[in-house]
Amino acid sequence: MLKCVLLIASLVTSSLAVKKIPDHFLLGTGTSAFQVEGAWNEGGKGPSLWDTYLHNQNATENGDVACDSYHKWQEDVANAKALGLDFYRFSISWPRILPNGTLNNINQEGIDYYLNLIQALKAENIEPMVTIYHWDMPQHIYELGGFLNPQFVDYFEDFSRLVYKLYGSYIKYWLTFNEPSLICQGGYGMGIMAPGLLLNGDGIYQCGYVLLKAHARAYRVYDEEFRAQYNGQVGLVVNFQWAEPASNSTLDLEAQERYTEFELGFWVNPIYLGNWPQVMIDRISNRSKLEGLSRSRLPSFTQEEIEYINGTHDFFAINTYGVYQVKYAPEPAISYPSYTFDLGVDIVNDTTYYNPKGVRDMVNYISQKYQPNGIIITENGKPSEDTLEDMDRINLIRDYLGNLIDALVEDKVNVFGYSIWSLMDNFEWGSYKSKFGIIRVDFDSPNRTRTWKESAKWYQNVIATRILDDA
Repeated sequence: MLKCVLLIASLVTSSLAVKKIPDHFLLGTGTSAFQVEGAWNEGGKGPSLWDTYLHNQNATENGDVACDSYHKWQEDVANAKALGLDFYRFSISWPRILPNGTLNNINQEGIDYYLNLIQALKAENIEPMVTIYHWDMPQHIYELGGFLNPQFVDYFEDFSRLVYKLYGSYIKYWLTFNEPSLICQGGYGMGIMAPGLLLNGDGIYQCGYVLLKAHARAYRVYDEEFRAQYNGQVGLVVNFQWAEPASNSTLDLEAQERYTEFELGFWVNPIYLGNWPQVMIDRISNRSKLEGLSRSRLPSFTQEEIEYINGTHDFFAINTYGVYQVKYAPEPAISYPSYTFDLGVDIVNDTTYYNPKGVRDMVNYISQKYQPNGIIITENGKPSEDTLEDMDRINLIRDYLGNLIDALVEDKVNVFGYSIWSLMDNFEWGSYKSKFGIIRVDFDSPNRTRTWKESAKWYQNVIATRILDDA
């Protein structure tokens, strides 16, 4: 009798340690043009914002060659096929298609490059998931003002319409912008990313205001001109690290909510609910007044803009890498304008890659608050040492993916896909030292030799078996 009980207990434990991934759940990997293509001045491509930014800094590492995917795309497709990917997410380089960013110079060689890539993926039953803007703005468009120029919306409309025309018959999933908070906070606020502007009190908000209108324009163009013919879907990719309160005190819970509204609601409230989060409107307006300004540093949407942006979503795409802890902080003194002061919470633990259950909490929160048609994790992963034995990456992906499957199966959250960042080691916006790939790239080799890591072999097996082993 005891043996029977032990056997049943063993079977129960074993079943709990293995998760079945539903067949409809999409498994993929991602890259971006600037990070993998190289060929920065080949094939008719014009300079991008990032090309100029790094060249002006005389950076020892840049994207001039990267993984050389412009020449090695067939090998990349072969690896995607061998992995068994359901989808491969990549971006289209705006200056490779439109060298100066405008329609008066259309580059056929660039068009053909992406057409060949897309057709090769489709031939292997791999869904191409296309990011229209993954940070590589044409230099000419930046010199016209970039995200601080309201006319950016028109330029992005032209580019979006063109790629819809060129590739719409092949593409089911379009992503307008990748990670707007990094674009605006990193590039226009903190000055740590291209274009390196230090406009922390107002540039971030002006950038966001223009970017969200550009997203809405690209969505409306597809909706009105292409959806009936191609029946694809369009969404914005946000980046967000879930945050837990440092305690269950009322003040720490309020800090968690404010952090979430500033870091996530900033970008998705206008799209899903209409207008900025009220806490942002109130805090930035009040602090602006106390700073002696005659108006809020946060631009106000007109009612027409609110209605135009609201509803511009077919699915909710999010890049997430970890979990933070936040707690209450005393109101920052009035001094110089600052996004950090506007936020006004204390991030006591900003070390990511702990508590993978946070992703389950996060998608439940998104599902309940925004009620999207579906949620997809478009980036998740971690950097590791330059080794093929990357068990730390396997463990993290297993934990995050397991929590997503729990959210899907047990919580009934409509999560429909997951993408590892990245298919291969690439140029991580200033350095090749961060190794995010499941395939190693030898950047010391002129051939940029690709070698599968243990994580690639593990992911290949997960995709083939649709089984996630928690052990």
